[in-house]
Amino acid sequence: MRRVHSQDSGFDSPTRCGSLWGVISLDQAKRRARSSLHRRVVYMALLAALPAVLIVFGLLWVGDFSAKVVWTFGLMAVGFALGGIGAVRAAVVRPLQTLANVLAAVREGDYSIRVRGAADDDSLGAVVREVNTLGETLRQQRLGAQEAEALLRKVMEEIPVGIFAFDPDGKLALVNRSGASMLARPAKELLKAPSVELGLDECLKGANDEVCDLDLPGAKGRFKLHRDTFREGGRPHELLVLADLSAPLREEERLAWQRIVRVLGHEINNSLAPIRSLAGSLRTILSRDPLPEDWREDIAGGLDVIASRSDSLNRFMAAYANLARLPKPTRTRQSIGAIVERVATLEQCQSVRVIPGPPIEAEVDSDQLEQVIVNLVKNAVEAASETGGAVSVTWADHGTNFEITILDEGPGVSGTKNLFVPFFTTKPKGSGIGLVLSRQIAEAHGGVLTLENRGDRTGCAARLMLPMDAS
Repeated sequence: MRRVHSQDSGFDSPTRCGSLWGVISLDQAKRRARSSLHRRVVYMALLAALPAVLIVFGLLWVGDFSAKVVWTFGLMAVGFALGGIGAVRAAVVRPLQTLANVLAAVREGDYSIRVRGAADDDSLGAVVREVNTLGETLRQQRLGAQEAEALLRKVMEEIPVGIFAFDPDGKLALVNRSGASMLARPAKELLKAPSVELGLDECLKGANDEVCDLDLPGAKGRFKLHRDTFREGGRPHELLVLADLSAPLREEERLAWQRIVRVLGHEINNSLAPIRSLAGSLRTILSRDPLPEDWREDIAGGLDVIASRSDSLNRFMAAYANLARLPKPTRTRQSIGAIVERVATLEQCQSVRVIPGPPIEAEVDSDQLEQVIVNLVKNAVEAASETGGAVSVTWADHGTNFEITILDEGPGVSGTKNLFVPFFTTKPKGSGIGLVLSRQIAEAHGGVLTLENRGDRTGCAARLMLPMDAS
C-alpha cells in the first residue's frame, strides 16, 4: 500500500498506481476547487484580512512617509494578507478535498487508502480518524465476505448433491460440480440456459421434499428434491437441490440382502447339520450285516428327529414369509376395551389383571390388533413367571390417539435396542418374530409400539399408541 503526500494541507493519502486518478479526475478536482465552500472560505478570509490592509494603507497615506516606504509596507501588508488567505484555504479546503478523495475511493471499493497527518486534538483530526476506521472496517468485512464466499463455493463444489439456482426468468444462474455432472455438460455452457432446456422444469413445479424418478443426461434414478427461494440483487431466485438416492438405496439393499442371507443361512444350517449327521448314522446302521436287534427303534428315533427339525425349519420359513407379506389393515369401528378383555380371557392366566379404562371406539383391524396384544401379553406373562410377578393391561384416551399399556413385574430386558431386530430373541425357544410383526402392524395403523424397562420397579412396559380414526 503506497501513500502520497498532500503538500498543500500537510495530509498524506496512500494510493495505488492510477487508482486514485481513476476515481477523481482533474476536472473533478477543478470543480471542487471552484465549489461554493471553497469560495466562501476564500471570501471570508479576504474579508477578515481586508480591514487590516486598509488600515495599514490609511496610516501610511496620512503619515509623512515617502512613496517608497508607503508602497513597500503596503505590498508587505497585501502579501501577508494573501499568505493568510492561502493558509486558511490550505488548512480547511485541502483536507476536505483529501477526505472526499478517500470516500470516493471507498465508494468504488478501494479500501486501502488512508489519510495521515491529522492532529489528535482538533475536530478535523477526529473526522480523519473516523474515516480511516471506516475504511479499515470495510476492508476487514470485505475480506471476511470473500473468505466466506470462497468457503461456500468450495463446499458447493465438493458436496455430492446437485445445486441449481434459477433467476426470475427461469434461467440457470448458478450450478455446482455435481449438478453439472448430472446434466453431463460443463458449467459454463449451462449458465443462462432455461430450465425447460435443462429438463428441470418439472422439478421446479413439483412438490417440495419429495422423492421422484428422474432421467437426466448424466444421472438416472431416484432423487430427493428440495426447493427454496432467496434474493440476489433485490430479485427473487429459486434454489433447487437434487440428492441422488440410488447409491444409498443400493447400499441399503445390499446390506439387507446380506442380513437376510446370514439369518437364513444360520437357521438352515442349524437344521441341516443334525439332519445330515442323523442321515449318516442311519445309513451306517442299515449297512450293518446282520442288522442290530434295535435297529427299528434307532431308525424310528432318527426319523422322528429329522421330521422335528424339518417341521421347525418349515415353521421358521413360514414365519419369515408372514413377516414379509403382512396385509394392509381392514379397519372397522371396534371397542378397544372389548378387544383387550377378550385377549386377557384367552390367556386364561390369573396373573393378567385388566384395569378398565375409558370407553373407546376406534377404527382398527381387530384381528391384527388382537395379534399385537396377544404377542405383548404372552411376552409379559412369560417374563413375569420368572419372578412370580403379575401383569396388568389398561388403556387410555389421548384425544386423537389411544394407548394400550401392558406392564409386567418380570426381570426386565438388558438389550432394548435389539428388541425389534428380526429373529433376535432372548428366549430359548423364541423365534424373534413376534415383536417385529407387532411393530409392523402398529406402523401400518399409523401408530407406534415401544418397549422399555419400567422406572418405578423391575419389569417392562409395552405401550401401543394408535390413532382413533384412519387418516
